[in-house]
Amino acid sequence: MKDILFRIAASGILFSALLYLFAPFVAPWIMALSVLIFSALTVTKPYPGKSIRGKRLFNFQIFSCALMIVATYLMFRQRNEWALSMIAGAVFLLYAAITIPRELEKENISES
Repeated sequence: MKDILFRIAASGILFSALLYLFAPFVAPWIMALSVLIFSALTVTKPYPGKSIRGKRLFNFQIFSCALMIVATYLMFRQRNEWALSMIAGAVFLLYAAITIPRELEKENISES
């Protein structure tokens, strides 16, 4: 269930970013709801491993959620800098999403 909500929230974030071009008064509300759900799910699912690098990558995810919250605020204020904050958050999140499974795999191999 959490995975489905996570995907819906991520899709809502992307949808609201595109919708902002056509309906700048509706998009921030969709973005706020999506970022709230996405951030809550990210925080409640901490890094399961024990490596320091993995925990640092989890902190990257938390930082990217904070950047998305800033982007939502800037979107409400009708500031175009929201896109910069969103892109920075997306880069951190992408890096963490690619690297965390590798780190978990390394931990599982070294434990075996």
